[in-house]
Amino acid sequence: MVNPAQKAESSHTEFTGSIPETYDTYLGPYLFEFSGYDLANRVKNRIPEDGKVLEIACGTGISTYYLRQALPETVSITATDLNPAMLGFAKSKRGDLANVTFGEADALSLSFEDNGFDAVICQFGIMFFPDKAAGLAEMVRVLKPGGMLAFNVWDSMENNKAVKIAHETISKFFESDPPQFLHIPFGFYDIDHIRGLMAKIQLDNIESHIVSEKSEGFEASNIAKGAVEGNPGVLEINERANADAGEITKAVTEALEAEYGPSPITTELQEIVFIATKLIG
Repeated sequence: MVNPAQKAESSHTEFTGSIPETYDTYLGPYLFEFSGYDLANRVKNRIPEDGKVLEIACGTGISTYYLRQALPETVSITATDLNPAMLGFAKSKRGDLANVTFGEADALSLSFEDNGFDAVICQFGIMFFPDKAAGLAEMVRVLKPGGMLAFNVWDSMENNKAVKIAHETISKFFESDPPQFLHIPFGFYDIDHIRGLMAKIQLDNIESHIVSEKSEGFEASNIAKGAVEGNPGVLEINERANADAGEITKAVTEALEAEYGPSPITTELQEIVFIATKLIG
């Protein structure tokens, strides 16, 4: 029997239908813009002006946008994702970014040659890899010696309280086996464990940075809609919940405002950034 977390991880590519647009519109401004800006500006001075960047798990292209803003246009960006629907949305909304190529790629089996990129960047993607060690190894394989790997992960739900409130509220609408999707992106945060994985695969100068951000001025209803309908958890809601997505979104909105006050609300978000270089020789 497959447990809920395994089921959620195995179906993480089901960003179908309206999910990509909802994800980009409601979760994007709240969860991904500050982190995309932060990550891009941490790496911008470490990439050659004529460098080649590979982005893994670009999603709808929010992080790609911030990379493009931070880097000279002479730096080429190959932005990839495993999910066709997310990639299609990225192309439709951000396909005109200069010197950016969007393409489908499996992070665990990249089609790129060895030692081909000056940097590999991954925003909030590694948490979804079924085999995280294999995914890291693939990213390092395609890096040039001395090249940079940079990625971020979310810290725990305990340190991202609004997400925890959303998850607990959604769970109340299921008699059993509630959706566990939100545990996947917020379940890979052990710094020592992640640094240990990195140390095994030709990486040196490993850095880890805890980044906290105060997200101000957001409508609780928008955060709620993103948490309920902007991820594959909505597929389970539509199949098994004892209320529809709209009613659950309203309940999450009320729970967030009970904690933070009337909208617009201010919440704390916390992530962890890892940066390392590939060993030379």
